[in-house]
Amino acid sequence: MNAATQFFNRILVVEDDALLAAGIVDNLKAEGHEVYTATDGKMALDWLGAEQCGLIVLDVMLPRVDGFTVCRTLRQRGDSTPVLFLTARGDPADRVTGLEAGGDDYMAKPFHLQEFLLRVRAILRRWDWYRSASATPASAVLQFAGNEVDFRAFRARSWNGIAQELTEKEAMILKVLAEHPGEIVSREDLLEKVWGYDVFPSTRTVDNFILRLRKRFERDPANPKHFLTVWGVGYRFMVEGES
Repeated sequence: MNAATQFFNRILVVEDDALLAAGIVDNLKAEGHEVYTATDGKMALDWLGAEQCGLIVLDVMLPRVDGFTVCRTLRQRGDSTPVLFLTARGDPADRVTGLEAGGDDYMAKPFHLQEFLLRVRAILRRWDWYRSASATPASAVLQFAGNEVDFRAFRARSWNGIAQELTEKEAMILKVLAEHPGEIVSREDLLEKVWGYDVFPSTRTVDNFILRLRKRFERDPANPKHFLTVWGVGYRFMVEGES
């Protein structure tokens, strides 16, 4: 279940601190969003099993089911709705854990509400880019070396006939690379386009996602022909493969 266009303006706030939740809700409503709330992880999962939205604002330390588990469960369901984590834990390792669980951004408490709103706008803008960039049949499907990727469905079929379910970040990274075939795309550019600025303490996570794409689509992932590393800079995507 992907966040459909008609639900783009709906936001689910999952936060057990009533005062903080009220402040977030009021500010999001002032921005013109339709806002729903949940006070624990199970309530959020139940709501998302029946409803759709364009963004989930998700506290990490929740009753019953924690935020990381909520996000992982959604991704396992095939739900690619973007997630903005909120947490009192600002350790860089926790940030990486949250974002590798499938989150789009991560804010440590306490935070300034104006910065929070800027992050929300940035996440929605990136998803608007992805939908627009995949809107036509020609841009929605990528074919290379016997692989076929459907960006709208987050599904693919690899060269050996195996069906693949892409994560939203895998699809976004591949989309950015495919828009610049044969060109060097820096890790920083990938972070900016797919996650936004100031999200990761390092570029390690980008490297991990490239490794995942190689395992899905390269005939010999240890000797890639399509997802090439440009040492010290970034990556180059070769549709025809490196000769």
